[in-house]
Amino acid sequence: MPNFKLSSAAPRARLIVLGLAVVLTASGCAQLKGRQGYVVDPLLTTAITPGVDNRESVEKTLGRPTFVGQFSDNEYYYVSRETRQLAFAKPRPVDQQVLRVRFDAAGNVAAVDRTGLELVSKISPEGDKTPTLGRERSFFEDIFGNIGAVGAPGAGAPSGQ
Repeated sequence: MPNFKLSSAAPRARLIVLGLAVVLTASGCAQLKGRQGYVVDPLLTTAITPGVDNRESVEKTLGRPTFVGQFSDNEYYYVSRETRQLAFAKPRPVDQQVLRVRFDAAGNVAAVDRTGLELVSKISPEGDKTPTLGRERSFFEDIFGNIGAVGAPGAGAPSGQ
């Protein structure tokens, strides 16, 4: 009867393969960090002073704004946002800073406002239908609803022509 000796390499190889599988699976759950917009330097942003600075000095100190006010060019906005994301989930904001610099008619800084993450709102639509005014119509009513209505009195067609 031959004497077979089991080697200890087989269990060790299984442990290595299992360990690699766990590491590869766990690496898919790593947290992704994202940064968007202006990179905030607290020293530079606090240096902007109302009544002292003007448009040129603000642009030289902070650079071009992220965007300018929608209704007038008397407001500069510097927006910075930091997000975190797990695997395939949607990114969620972790930090946000908005610096608004308002100018007077002469182009001098009138006010500097700072806001943060407190203004970020989460919009969660309810259900998969958009509420509309009007009556509920079925699929076939939508398709065939206008048959016979063309040229009917009161349907908006000119009469007597």
